[in-house]
Amino acid sequence: MYWMGVDVGTGGTRALLVDEKGGIKGGVTAPHEEMRMERPLWAEQRPEDWWQAAQKAIRGVLTDSKVSGKKVKGVGLSGQMHGLVLLDEAGKVVRPALIWCDQRSQPQVDRINQLIGKDNILSYTANPVLTGFTLPKLLWVRDNDPQSYNRARMVLLPKDYVRFELTGAYASDVSDASGTALFDVVLRRWSHQMLDRLKLDRALLPRVHESSEVTGQVTSRAAELTGLAEGTPVAAGGGDQASSAVGNGIVEPGAVSCTLGTSGVVFAHMDRPNYDPAGRVHTFCHAVKDAWHVMGVTQGAGLSLQWFRNQLAPGTSYDALTAEAAAAQPGARGLFWLPYLMGERTPHLDSAARGGWIGLTAKHTRADLIRSLLEGVCYSQKDCLDIIDQMGAPANSVRLSGGGAKSAFWRQLFADVFGKRVVTLASQEGSAYGAALLAMVATGVYASVPEVCRAVIREVDSVTPRPHESQLYRRGHEVYRSLYPSLKPLYGLL
Repeated sequence: MYWMGVDVGTGGTRALLVDEKGGIKGGVTAPHEEMRMERPLWAEQRPEDWWQAAQKAIRGVLTDSKVSGKKVKGVGLSGQMHGLVLLDEAGKVVRPALIWCDQRSQPQVDRINQLIGKDNILSYTANPVLTGFTLPKLLWVRDNDPQSYNRARMVLLPKDYVRFELTGAYASDVSDASGTALFDVVLRRWSHQMLDRLKLDRALLPRVHESSEVTGQVTSRAAELTGLAEGTPVAAGGGDQASSAVGNGIVEPGAVSCTLGTSGVVFAHMDRPNYDPAGRVHTFCHAVKDAWHVMGVTQGAGLSLQWFRNQLAPGTSYDALTAEAAAAQPGARGLFWLPYLMGERTPHLDSAARGGWIGLTAKHTRADLIRSLLEGVCYSQKDCLDIIDQMGAPANSVRLSGGGAKSAFWRQLFADVFGKRVVTLASQEGSAYGAALLAMVATGVYASVPEVCRAVIREVDSVTPRPHESQLYRRGHEVYRSLYPSLKPLYGLL
């Protein structure tokens, strides 16, 4: 028998089949259309495209693995967080979704802070309101596209739209809902104070479940479209970062991970809610029942390398780019990259921040440019790790996952910059794998999320920091940290 994890990412949707011992039977990713960026800092996708990709991925993995849908005993969902999906009375998509990296809603953030007060917002939700979150996106639509807003009868997050198409149920989970700025993270329910003070109808929001609860069953229509069996249970699942943490075993105290995808996330498990008074990191409900997590986010982590390849080295593989970076000197001969291509979250909370190279001279080569870019991403993730450590979630090692974990160069670079052992796991599937494990708990194969993680997750490799390089990067990080404060006054003029 098998369990399936479905992860609705930014670039594509992945379906993964897992057996009861955690072994991976197969996986297929169906790509999404390119995100639409009609103006600077805008980012939209069509939810219908996610559902089309989910159908292709699910059918693809069943076909490639030669597994009947009847042998899939449960499905777990994961997905990009913060996206705004609006459905009308008939359950049809009202307008393209504003996704996680859309930054257009700063005026709405400012108005929310003015109306409610930053301290009150922290007490209601345990987090500041950011442009990336769902709430200011919703208010942007209310302010700028009132026709769409007035048609809306339900607000869903990206993975929850795929759930609706699979099951017909309007539902979400506590980890994903935590990133909306409408959720009481401490009490694990929608924040009535936020909704009422902003005059938002509570009926717009779906029921929220713990991540390992069943939220519905695959309908006959969805069964016909996907190849899954009608009646297959679908678990609540989690936001991509909480699901990835489950897939990486970050489900008990002392565990910290770094996931490097389009964004970069440093993530730590916590047994009780604790938030940074400055709001530099996020405190959300975990996909583990009665647990929380804290995470710091670099908006443009893997996106920085993707941008470089697409704009300056089209057709070049990522492996070739990292090999070129490895040939450059550590420290890139004094060149620094600021990865603020979509504004920044941790630690600056500044949607106006901009990326760029600092220290560029005629002596620098393309290899230096690439190396400095990778080092800048690592420095930004080091910022996140330091804050989390100060909040009482220290770690002797960091579990690395995502695209960056596949590169030996990136693994060693992270170890040197972090000054900690960097560990990789037998499975690098992250979010889709975690979603499948949540489905196993939801269907009773294991009693809890920590139990399934202890049973199936194992470390396979680790690298340790090199003394000389670590000392060099400690000094480099000090310089890196000084650059944003120096440039901040200019960002508002750009």
